[in-house]
Amino acid sequence: MSRSLLRLAGVHTHIGAYHILHGVDFEVPAGEVTMLLGRNGAGKTTTLRTIMGLWAASQGSVVFDGKQIGGPTGEKESAAASQLRTPEIASLGLAYVPENMGIFADLSVAENMLLAARKARTLAQLDSARLEWLFGLFPALKKFWLYPAGKLSGGQKQMLAVARAIVEPRKLLLVDEPSKGLAPAIIQNMIAAFRELKQTDTTILLVEQNARMALTVADRGYVVQMGRIVMSDSAGGLLQNDQVRQTYLGIGARKEGP
Repeated sequence: MSRSLLRLAGVHTHIGAYHILHGVDFEVPAGEVTMLLGRNGAGKTTTLRTIMGLWAASQGSVVFDGKQIGGPTGEKESAAASQLRTPEIASLGLAYVPENMGIFADLSVAENMLLAARKARTLAQLDSARLEWLFGLFPALKKFWLYPAGKLSGGQKQMLAVARAIVEPRKLLLVDEPSKGLAPAIIQNMIAAFRELKQTDTTILLVEQNARMALTVADRGYVVQMGRIVMSDSAGGLLQNDQVRQTYLGIGARKEGP
């Protein structure tokens, strides 16, 4: 395993009166795709939102690139300092693609991209070489560059959401359910884009119910149940695990011997 870019240790998250995460521990190696696999309500989205500081960890720690970005320290006076605000976390090189995509429907594709860029104030200031690379990943964005984002198809909106998150280089990309509601052909396009991203310096933490999709692109993964990590292995190991095959792939256990 390469060095750990992100590490969660003993993370608990409460939302109001509800205790959602119960001591989550896992690492995301730099340069790899790590997936969180689990059913609805398992705590996957809460994990991503806790990493981004949208919900604060009530216990444990979230460490990114050697710096604690979330979780109390145990000292009342310094607890607030250990929990960075979401803009501060994003400025360290994290980008988050939420399940609802978070695009601005009334703005054009171009304007959506510009809003996500920290170093550009006008479209002319966007990195043209990086834009061409993104158009290579998602050709529809170039075709509909000046169209309102709200008029894109579901798959095109998802492509825009991912492209917007990486309009500038990021160290870590958090993506929540990118295949949800998409046609198989669009899912294949998304898989190809993630594979190409793996060739760059971008590390990906992928939340996905579609185990078939996730296991084709991930290097390793964790299974989440009831706010806890209950299993971890390489993607290949999970694919061979009978429990994963039956629960998440809908196929039977492997046969032993001839």
